[in-house]
Amino acid sequence: MKKLIFVLFSSVCLGQTDQYKQILLTKKLGKEVRSYTKGYGTISDAKTGTSGIVDSLGNITFTYPFKSEISRIWKDRFILKVKSGNSIGKTALIDEKGTELIPLDNFRFRTWENKDRLIYTKQGKESVYDFNGKQIIPFYEKIEFGSENRFFVKKNGVWMIYDFDGKQISDRTFETDLRFYKGRTYISKSEKSGEIIDNNGKTITTISDHSVDNINAFPFLVTFDAVKNRYGIIDDKENVIADEIYEQAFVGREHIYLTKDDKVSIFSKKEGKVYNLDYHYVNPIFNGLFKTSQDQNNPKAAVVRLTGEIIFPKEYDRVEGLTIAGEKYIYLRKNDEESIVDKNFKNVLKEGYEIEKIFPNTIIVSKDNIYYKFSPKDGQYIELKGFKEIKQQEMYPMLIGKNIDNYYGVLNENGKVVVPFAYDDIITFSGANEFVVKKGNKFGVSNHKNEPLAEIVFDRYTQEKKGLKLIKGKDLQFIYFTEQNEKDFIE
Repeated sequence: MKKLIFVLFSSVCLGQTDQYKQILLTKKLGKEVRSYTKGYGTISDAKTGTSGIVDSLGNITFTYPFKSEISRIWKDRFILKVKSGNSIGKTALIDEKGTELIPLDNFRFRTWENKDRLIYTKQGKESVYDFNGKQIIPFYEKIEFGSENRFFVKKNGVWMIYDFDGKQISDRTFETDLRFYKGRTYISKSEKSGEIIDNNGKTITTISDHSVDNINAFPFLVTFDAVKNRYGIIDDKENVIADEIYEQAFVGREHIYLTKDDKVSIFSKKEGKVYNLDYHYVNPIFNGLFKTSQDQNNPKAAVVRLTGEIIFPKEYDRVEGLTIAGEKYIYLRKNDEESIVDKNFKNVLKEGYEIEKIFPNTIIVSKDNIYYKFSPKDGQYIELKGFKEIKQQEMYPMLIGKNIDNYYGVLNENGKVVVPFAYDDIITFSGANEFVVKKGNKFGVSNHKNEPLAEIVFDRYTQEKKGLKLIKGKDLQFIYFTEQNEKDFIE
């Protein structure tokens, strides 16, 4: 069976995890701590329904005396929702000590991720507050987020642009609220006319004879003929770059991809030119290189340039672009043969070495049952001494396997022991940092930092959607999954 090649784009960060801190605080307090992050978590009493806030030292900094719910909204800011008592149904914005920054009242709120702004709705009117309880925009008819730094505010029946400091950006009014992408948006005036404005309400360009479908490649625009059901491309001066003859159009970072009659054409934003390729579709690798698409009828992939020049013929089972130690490479697999080539298309591995896992800065390879850490940048092979066998079909973003004493452990990309070789088995779960460790017939849970999330005393475990349930007689412990950093897999 073909082994899996793992490609990790983000290394694991150092320091104690919030999850482990939450478990330690739960044990210390004898109460379940939830949502712990950045120094604070929340607690609740199942019997009374009351809730509170706990800090990193286990100090309960605030407890609300009536049935309630507390949820974190941003750093040391929380939302308190009261469920009984004189303030039942009311909501407040509080700090970690319970100070009411926005007092208890019957209001609803909306926020923008990682921004300390809150749209406050009460009695059909809306206002904006920061997370210190300061009113940024007074009450108006309606307020919507326009982007990460713009609001649309409706007053006297029209919409106007405000910034996040509450300043009205211009006197220009709009019939509806809009959404900005990269500081721009398109306003349609008729079927074939409109304008592109920036997030200050200033007109960037005016369109008078085209139906604009997508402005995300600005100053190049995708157009659409509704009668012919075909796409084309113009620039911001309405010069036609590609006639409206294409069945589909997809906007990428550096290119616009156009398809017609089962063939793909590529518009290069840098060169301002359309290239016609003799392939169904392609995906970018880097530096003007593309891999051709694969399907049941065309299961093989090639590597080509924009001009159609074939770099590697259409005979590979897998092609991927990689960045290792800041340098660009291409991974190629044909049948059971694997290779990694540099920007000059030369194989970086010596003959006889097999690829096991690919990390941000190194590659784990093997030869004659010996494992090595290999750096394509300097060409060095460093033996992973004592490492005997990699665990097959393993997609965890570290190296899991056995040592010479037949115990399982975990190495990082540099060959350093992260989890000691002390277990009879290690069972991982797709996308999760947590894994089950086994000693004898008992199970526990650890993670990428070797934190003992659950002691190895449980008789069995079950995997659930959100985590792991561990069972010992009538005792249960639940460990929530936390997501691994961004990654990709090559099979």
